[in-house]
Amino acid sequence: MSNTEKLEWLKKNGLKYILRLFLKIAIWFTGLSLFLVLLFKWVPVPVTPLMLIRTAQQITSGQKVILKHDWVPMKKISPHLQLAAVCSEDQNFFTHHGIDFGAMKKAVNESKKKNGKLRGASTISQQTAKNVFLWPQRSWVRKGLEVWFTGLIELIWGKKRILEVYLNSIEMGNGIYGVEAAANNYFGTSASKLTKYQSASIIAILPSPRKWNAKNPGPYVRSRTEWIIGQMRLHSPLPY
Repeated sequence: MSNTEKLEWLKKNGLKYILRLFLKIAIWFTGLSLFLVLLFKWVPVPVTPLMLIRTAQQITSGQKVILKHDWVPMKKISPHLQLAAVCSEDQNFFTHHGIDFGAMKKAVNESKKKNGKLRGASTISQQTAKNVFLWPQRSWVRKGLEVWFTGLIELIWGKKRILEVYLNSIEMGNGIYGVEAAANNYFGTSASKLTKYQSASIIAILPSPRKWNAKNPGPYVRSRTEWIIGQMRLHSPLPY
């Protein structure tokens, strides 16, 4: 076999090998994705990638390791808190199918008026998919995977379960994850007993939960809290 023939053979068979490898990876990824999404439809999410990343950061920087996360079912989460989250983070949560294209368009238009600074337009479904299955750093790869997992949880979990996982997994302070830990840390109570104002205060810090404090809010957090309460008065009851 001549060198030219060997090179052609390698090209032909090498391409087949790469295609088979990509196919196997795609099959395994799809299967693992479906398994995890089906599992967490029923099983509480014990830990998220962000929790592990924050813990590693605490260890490497010599800080005290703090990881407070107590899962509670939806029936033990104050209806005020559930409504506050929807009113603040995603008022179209119950009408979109995971991605709010209207909010995305609005965010792009607003960014043109603010020197290109794009505000967040992620839905609760997208945030949940990112929190549970992915890493926080932005990239096109992560965004693509986020769309994939968002579609899966919308299809398999449904809205109530997505909101339940979201409220139990989201970062709400330094080493504080989920509404039960947040309620205990900020107000010395349980998530089920949070008042309307306490609920709005906790949700108000979500843009920067490690910077702001729900118990001792500054002017900006107080104004956000009042805005959320106003939206809660206008919003219809949650449909479940």
